[in-house]
Amino acid sequence: MRTTLLVSAVLLALAGCKPGNESPASASAPATAPAPVAEPELIPREALFGNPERFSVQMSPDGQFISWIAPVNGVLNVWIAPDNDINAAKAVTKDASRGIRQHFWSYRPGTLVYLRDTGGDEDFHAFAVDVNSGQEKDLSPFAKTRAEVVGLSHLKPDAVLISMNDRDSKWHDLYSVDLATGKRTEVVKNTHELSSYVADANYQVRYATRSRDDGGSDILKPDGKGGWSKIDEIPFEDGLTTGPAGMTTDGSTLYLFDSRNRDTSALYAMNTSSGERTLVAEDARADVSDSLSDPSTGKVQAVAVDYLREEWKPLDDAIGADLKKLKEIGPGDIAVNSRTLDDKSWIVAYSAAEQPVLYYRYDRADGGKLTKLFGARPALEGKPLVKQWPQEIKARDGLNLVSYLTLPKVADANADGKADKPAPLVLFVHGGPWARDSYGYSGYSQWLANRGYAVLQVNYRGSTGFGKSFTNAGNGEWAGKMHDDLLDAVQWAVDNKVTTKDQVAIFGGSYGGYATLVGLTFTPDTFKCGVDLVGPSNLNTLLSTIPPYWASFYEQFAKRVGDPRTPEGKKLLDDRSPLSHVDKINKPLLIGQGANDPRVKQPESDQIVKAMQEKGIPVTYVLFPDEGHGFARPENNKAFNAVTEGFLAQCLGGRAEPIGADFTGSSISVPTGAEGVPGLAEALKGHTANVKK
Repeated sequence: MRTTLLVSAVLLALAGCKPGNESPASASAPATAPAPVAEPELIPREALFGNPERFSVQMSPDGQFISWIAPVNGVLNVWIAPDNDINAAKAVTKDASRGIRQHFWSYRPGTLVYLRDTGGDEDFHAFAVDVNSGQEKDLSPFAKTRAEVVGLSHLKPDAVLISMNDRDSKWHDLYSVDLATGKRTEVVKNTHELSSYVADANYQVRYATRSRDDGGSDILKPDGKGGWSKIDEIPFEDGLTTGPAGMTTDGSTLYLFDSRNRDTSALYAMNTSSGERTLVAEDARADVSDSLSDPSTGKVQAVAVDYLREEWKPLDDAIGADLKKLKEIGPGDIAVNSRTLDDKSWIVAYSAAEQPVLYYRYDRADGGKLTKLFGARPALEGKPLVKQWPQEIKARDGLNLVSYLTLPKVADANADGKADKPAPLVLFVHGGPWARDSYGYSGYSQWLANRGYAVLQVNYRGSTGFGKSFTNAGNGEWAGKMHDDLLDAVQWAVDNKVTTKDQVAIFGGSYGGYATLVGLTFTPDTFKCGVDLVGPSNLNTLLSTIPPYWASFYEQFAKRVGDPRTPEGKKLLDDRSPLSHVDKINKPLLIGQGANDPRVKQPESDQIVKAMQEKGIPVTYVLFPDEGHGFARPENNKAFNAVTEGFLAQCLGGRAEPIGADFTGSSISVPTGAEGVPGLAEALKGHTANVKK
């Protein structure tokens, strides 16, 4: 249950372009000046941010069905089709409100599971659906309860392991839940403040983790007497890069991502009888970030490492030829979404920076036959999408910052990744901060580039994926060296004539929203304007209002951000809070907030807006009553981005599609500052908020 301040649905993306062709932007002019480039077609926001046509494609373990998520009357639902007839698809869920975004197959024939919260509150319920009868069962029918699926096993096809915090909001108990009846059977009553569970294929809990007061954690196993005994420990500095990563079906091997006594996280296999550990895979540049396991045995067959680009490394000859064949689809990235239990058929996703995800069926039993199914966003086919260019930028202290540059067509005539002329720049800051930017398709990058902006995404210190030293370099550095890294990246862009120092905006969600507020308060002369999406403004109130089920992660927060329980920590948090420096804001600011956000609650935005109003500083505040930590409903996403587009056009001079009908169906409200964005006040006249839970 590792928990981060990640911005949710608005920032989802998929992957990349061909490794080895990444050319850094250069300050030197080309030998022959390129011909001027005409403005490309304006890509509609609907094509970029409306509902995808189909996504999250999977195959049932028995190979009988293919499933995906697609709209029904504009609301995302789960669809299925017989494996041999995509055209016979039907919707098997009937959500008419917020929509469904997560689903997966159980091993009970014809039964799938999906998750859904209410209004963005992240109290997810787990539902089982019989796809033949259409009958649904709420597997966690309790108020103010967050359900998390812990395990599905072909050895226990009629049940699913789910953890729930209905008994104690801070701690999740573990249950085996019958998929047909919804009856739950207690597996572990969490009276020992356990953070996570590792169960075998027979639903026996073999291991658990528990946080310690020093910020580290212990790996435990049942002692046979109703308690737990410690078998290993994870120091604080390894807390974000070390932990259990699953078991083989026979229970003989526990896999671990582990950075102890090293920097980058490697994959190890531990013999569960002897405790002996064996190194499975490692990379000196970046953490082992993902793996593929045999669907029947659970044995890891391949691992992924993502430095500049994600690279899959086969560990088993049986899968090596398959990965090689899939790589031939194109220069982008591939992901294996699902595999049948007999491993004869796979669902594969392919995408590139300039290619939204395409889905394929891969039949191993038919000589490795690839069949293209469909794309997630066919409306973008043929549109003027652009490439993305990985960069390695040096921070002022020499730290290497893996970053990604997207250039508008008008500033990169020959699409070589070298700026022909400066363009206005949007520094697009990822959330977390314990997350990372990766190479690949991003609706946000394509949108901003299409409007005429260069887009720079920076993995500042504190980001994950590049080893524990890089992550730990961000400890205590919110609004400190983490912000310096962003400033150094902006300077790199200026030095390389990607932009000019007076034409830079900052935009981000969650921690990225905080970085926006820091940019406009701590370094007000660097940025011309800022867009803050669900960003905290007061670190003391942020840490005092985190969700109760983050209790196991609290010591990590206290040590990495600041400890509000000590006078020194409270002062540090106050000093690093944008709210404490609100009088320094002298550039335009747009704030977006979901009223039901459980991570960065609405008062985080309310209080900085109020402080600005009291000081006579203008601000535009956009509030959605049916959203949480980021905007999931496409109507709301389009509405906020329509406002953002007009705001950035006024600030940086880029192109803007009129708001038009993009408020239709949205719950958008603007408590203050509508006059600060061209066309916003007019678009709100006569608009009736459509609130959906």
